[in-house]
Amino acid sequence: MLSPSEYLDSKGPLAQKVVDFAPRKQQMEMADAIAHALDCETTFVAEAGTGTGKTFAYLVPALLSGRKVLISTGTKNLQDQLFHKDLPIVREALDIPVTVALLKGRANYLCKHRLNLAEQDTHGESKIHIRKLRQIRNWSIKTKAGDTSEIPEIPEGDSIWPLVTSTSENCLGAECSDYNDCHVVNARRLAQASDVVVINHYLLLSDMVIRENGFGELLPIADAFVIDEAHQLPDVASNFFGTSISGYQLNELISDIAAEYWAEINEDREILDLCDTIKKTITDFRLAMGLPIRRGSWAELNHQSDFNDIANTLNTQLASLKELLSPLAERSKDLEACDKRCANMIERLNLLTVEPPADHIHWFETYKRSFALHLTPFDVGGEFKQQMDSLPGSWIFTSATLTVGNKFDHFLKQLGIIEDVDSQSWESPFNYRDQALLYIPDGLPEPQSPNYLSTVVKQAIPVINLSGGRTFFLFTSYRALNEALEILKDEIDYPLLVQGEKPRDALITDFRKMGDAILLGTYSFWEGIDVKGDALTTVIIDKLPFASPGDPILKARIDAMRDNGLNPFFDFQLPNAVITLKQGAGRLIRDYLDTGLLMLCDPRLRSKPYGKVFLKSLPTMPITKELEIVEAFFADKVNIELKKD
Repeated sequence: MLSPSEYLDSKGPLAQKVVDFAPRKQQMEMADAIAHALDCETTFVAEAGTGTGKTFAYLVPALLSGRKVLISTGTKNLQDQLFHKDLPIVREALDIPVTVALLKGRANYLCKHRLNLAEQDTHGESKIHIRKLRQIRNWSIKTKAGDTSEIPEIPEGDSIWPLVTSTSENCLGAECSDYNDCHVVNARRLAQASDVVVINHYLLLSDMVIRENGFGELLPIADAFVIDEAHQLPDVASNFFGTSISGYQLNELISDIAAEYWAEINEDREILDLCDTIKKTITDFRLAMGLPIRRGSWAELNHQSDFNDIANTLNTQLASLKELLSPLAERSKDLEACDKRCANMIERLNLLTVEPPADHIHWFETYKRSFALHLTPFDVGGEFKQQMDSLPGSWIFTSATLTVGNKFDHFLKQLGIIEDVDSQSWESPFNYRDQALLYIPDGLPEPQSPNYLSTVVKQAIPVINLSGGRTFFLFTSYRALNEALEILKDEIDYPLLVQGEKPRDALITDFRKMGDAILLGTYSFWEGIDVKGDALTTVIIDKLPFASPGDPILKARIDAMRDNGLNPFFDFQLPNAVITLKQGAGRLIRDYLDTGLLMLCDPRLRSKPYGKVFLKSLPTMPITKELEIVEAFFADKVNIELKKD
C-alpha cells in the first residue's frame, strides 16, 4: 500500500482525480505525521498554514488507517462540506471500501412526534406559520435523513424549527410512538455502523457532558478523533462544561406542559392557570434585567431587591407546578417527560440564581424578548483532558491558527494537553513574499482616541480606490462598522455590502459576483470564508482584536487569573487576539495565483513591545508604512493582470 504522502504527490491518485490538484510538500509531510500518530495512538497537534490542504492531509491517513474515526468540525456548514464534497473525492481516489456517516445534534433532525403536536396546536397562529408547517409536512414524506438543512427555504434560525425538532429534555426516547422511524435514532445507528463519522464540536462536547453525567452516549466508540478548526474548541468547551438556562427554555417547558395537560387530562383549570401565571413571571423576570440587549455580570442584578423578589417568585411557582404535575405523570408518557424536565429546570434555576461556585463565572445576557443565565468555568483544561483520557485512542488537533509567536503553549494549556503530545507547524505554501504586502499606515492616533475610527477610514479610502473596491473591511465592533459605513457612503463609489443586510453566505455570493464590492463585517467574517481570485484583493482590519474589557466573562476571568498569580494580558488576552488576527489576515491569500494587500490599522503594532508577537505570528511578507509603496504594489498587480489577459 502507498504511504499517505504518495497518495498526495504529483503521480498519486488524488492528482489523477482532482482537477487542478497541486502537490504540496507541507500537505504530504502533514499526512505522514498524522498517519504516524494514528498508528501509535498518540496525541498530535498540527498547525497548517492557509493553502496547506489540511483537509486532505488528515482524510487520506484517516481513511487508510482502517480505524473507526470521528472527525469533528467547527461549524455545521464545514461539516456538510466535508461530508458531501471532500470525503467523496478522497474515498473515490483511494478506492477502498470505507463507510461514512454524517451525524448532527438532535435539533437538526425533524421530530415526527413534535410535528404532529405542532399541527394539532395551530389556534391563533399566522398563515405564514401554518404554511411553513404544511411545507415541512410535505418534505417529511419524502426525506430519508430528516436533516432540516434540506429545506433551505426555511432558514436555520426560523422560529418554526424548535416546534418540530426535539431536545434532550422533551424527547420521549423509546416510549415515543415514532421511535422506530426516528431520524435521530436512524442517524445514530448509521454512525455506529460506519468507519468514519463526521460530527461537529458541539456534538462532541455534548457527548462528553452526557457521558460524565451517566446518561450513556450520543456518539459511537471510536479509535481516533480528528478535531478540525481546533482553535474554536476551548470556547465551545467553556459553554458545555458550564450550566445555563434561558427564557426560551422555560417558556417552551410551560407551553409543553399546558399543551399535554390540555390534550391528556383537562380536568380543571388549576395547572393551565398556573402556566399562564408563570409565563407572565418569566416576562417580568426579563424586564427586571433592563431593556437594553447586553451581557453582564450576575452581581449587577443580584443587588436589586426587586429582581431577587421576581427570581424567588419564579422558583416558587415552578415548584408549585411540579407538585401539581407529579401525580399526573403516570397517566401520560408526555406528562412524565414534562415532569422530569420541570424538575431539571427547577434545579438549574436554583443553581443559577444564587451565589456561584468560586471557580465559575456567573453572568447573564438579554435578548429582545428573552434572556439566558450562565455559569461558566474559569478553566476547562482539566475537565477536557479527563474526558479525553476516558476516550482512549489517537487525538489529532488541527487548524490554520494554533500558535502564538510560533509556540503552541496557549492552545495546549487551554485544553489541558500539556504532556504526552507531539506538535508541528507547517507554513503556508503560498508565496506571501511576492504575492502580498502588509501596510501599517503612519499617523494613526491611539485606538482609544475619539477620532481613531474616522482617521482609519480616511487612510483606508485611497487604498480601497487603488484596489478598485474588492475589499474586506473587518471591524472589531458593530459600533465601528456603523461609524465607518456612514463615512464610506459619501466617499466611495463602489458597492457596499454590510453584515446583517443578508445572510453571510448570500453576502459572500454577492461579493464574488460584483467583483468590485466592499464588504463590511465583524467577527463572523474573520474566519470560515474563502474568496479566491481577483474579487478580493485587499483586507483592512480596523485595530488589533483584543476582546472588550467590559465583557463580564473576560472581566471575571482577568480577576481570577490575577488572584492566581497569572498575568491575564500575556497569558490570555494577547494570545487570543493573535489567533483572531491570524484568522482575519487569512482571508487574503486563498490560492497560488492570488495577490493582495493586508492593511492593519493599529499604531500599537509599532509602539508596543507586544506588537512584535502579532507580526511574528503572521505569514512572512514585505511590510511598509508608505502609501507610495502601496500604489506601486497595485500598479505592478495591474501589469501582471494585463500580461495574463
